[in-house]
Amino acid sequence: MKVLISVDIEGIAGVFHPEQTRPGNVEYEHARRWMTHEANAAAQGAFDGGASQVWINDSHGGFRNLMPDLLDQRARLVLGKPRTLGMMAGLEASPEVVFMIGYHARAQSRGILAHTINSAAFARVSLDGDEVGEAGLYGRLAEEHGACVALLTGDDVFGAETLPAFPGARFLCVKTAHGYSSGVTETPAAACEAIRLAARETIEGASSGHARRPARTEHRCELRAQTTAFADLFCQWPTLERIDAVTLAFDAPSVEHTVRILNCLSAMSFMIR
Repeated sequence: MKVLISVDIEGIAGVFHPEQTRPGNVEYEHARRWMTHEANAAAQGAFDGGASQVWINDSHGGFRNLMPDLLDQRARLVLGKPRTLGMMAGLEASPEVVFMIGYHARAQSRGILAHTINSAAFARVSLDGDEVGEAGLYGRLAEEHGACVALLTGDDVFGAETLPAFPGARFLCVKTAHGYSSGVTETPAAACEAIRLAARETIEGASSGHARRPARTEHRCELRAQTTAFADLFCQWPTLERIDAVTLAFDAPSVEHTVRILNCLSAMSFMIR
């Protein structure tokens, strides 16, 4: 069985403050090490459960956070950007199972460091009428490529909002949110031990077939920008429809196209920061 592990940093045990997610300071160096250890625990658990191949996708910021020398040598590491499939790069290898490790709640929720793709520019993202965070969006991308979302880790708010979209998945809570930058966390060591066990049990219990979301030939994405300035900028894209001062929408033939457009808009936003 092939497994793709997508790893973000905001949902890692011990991470609570934006400074821990930004390169250039000691706190970030600690956080990226915890992130690496959680990714490695997930990979080792997958191998323990019988996985034949494991890819680890660094899915935070510039996608260059994980420390390769600390990872299981059997795994393969996906680093750097730009990438067509973003946080799900590695789907090109046709994995059957996807883990989302260290993920966070969507924008404007009460989750720790909650946001959706771009905290400065995006206030809300909806896909086909459902409000989605990064897990909801990229999980649907995984399903579109034939993979099953099987394991999720992060804070309790993330779990509560995401599990209904992937009812067959297992959720492991590594911290409890009290607000945007406060809460109660497992220690990194305890989180890694729990993740390795959950990953092993998930692969041991995984089947080759899984219920698939009904296929669609067109998707509707609605994006609420943080300010009218960002909406003005995004609507330079000729296929976007302006709904109101801060809201726009577009149609796309696949989830992959939707993800690619959102990531392009995110990149555009740096023009006016």
